Amino acid sequence: MLFAADVSKVSGLELAHAYWNEVGEPESDETLRDFSNRLAIGTLENLGTVDDRIRTRAEHWRIERMAIVDRNVLRLAVYEFLFEDTPHTVVINEALEIARRFSTFEATQFINGILDAIKQDLEKAAKPGPDNDSTSEKTHVSSV
Repeated sequence: MLFAADVSKVSGLELAHAYWNEVGEPESDETLRDFSNRLAIGTLENLGTVDDRIRTRAEHWRIERMAIVDRNVLRLAVYEFLFEDTPHTVVINEALEIARRFSTFEATQFINGILDAIKQDLEKAAKPGPDNDSTSEKTHVSSV
């Protein structure tokens, strides 16, 4: 869905509807569809925040110059980091599986490096201490 949105600039709801009518697996249950739609539409609705977070760790790479698959795998994973309760390690593993299937070996290394650095940033920011406040990660990152 994110790939299609990137290429066609279609709105999130139109995109989800078209995806499930044209290429989505007909046997997918409603829970899977709802989760997939929430991730895709949420990523698109928060693209500025997500892309800003990616820029903090994508040194010497402009997002618009990244391969379409790679930038959207990163976007989806960073959206999950910031706005979902999925454990970060699970998010990274799933992102790498998608990259292995749809991109290149080098892309998996690139994606892993960026996501691991962002994961470490978020975990550091979530730890209470003299340099960090004691709010939870979800509260902290939503104010970014």
